[in-house]
Amino acid sequence: MPLGLKRYQDEGDDHFITFSCYNREPYLKTPSARDTFLHSLELTRTRYNFEVLGYVVMPEHVHLLIGEPPDVPLSKALQALKLSASKRLTQRPFWQTRYYDFNVFTRDKRVEKLKYMHHNPVARKLVVKPEDWPWSTCRHYHLNEPASVKVTKPV
Repeated sequence: MPLGLKRYQDEGDDHFITFSCYNREPYLKTPSARDTFLHSLELTRTRYNFEVLGYVVMPEHVHLLIGEPPDVPLSKALQALKLSASKRLTQRPFWQTRYYDFNVFTRDKRVEKLKYMHHNPVARKLVVKPEDWPWSTCRHYHLNEPASVKVTKPV
């Protein structure tokens, strides 16, 4: 771990996680690649039994709003997720080694992070409205549609 970086895991908090493709390359630029990542996220969520509140998959990075797994460190579940996705996709190396982790422990902060995530494709001019981007939980929350990854904890 880099000098001075302190992660607050095993606290029972939710976490806003961001990780990027290697050198911020757009390895997730195709619908197929984004679908593959979401499949890996669902498999990992099921295997490690963590709660998903939200996500957005962008061409070169991912944002997650998730709970901590009950039986393993969050870092281990994230490592498994990144490995699962990279095994199914072709670029090497696929991910940056580090990730951003922000503890979220209030409802207001969860809502703030969800709005930020869902607005990301609009800010990047990939879509006009957040609900037009199918690789996020926006449609789940705003249109009551099922998400590609089971949302297991309400905001």
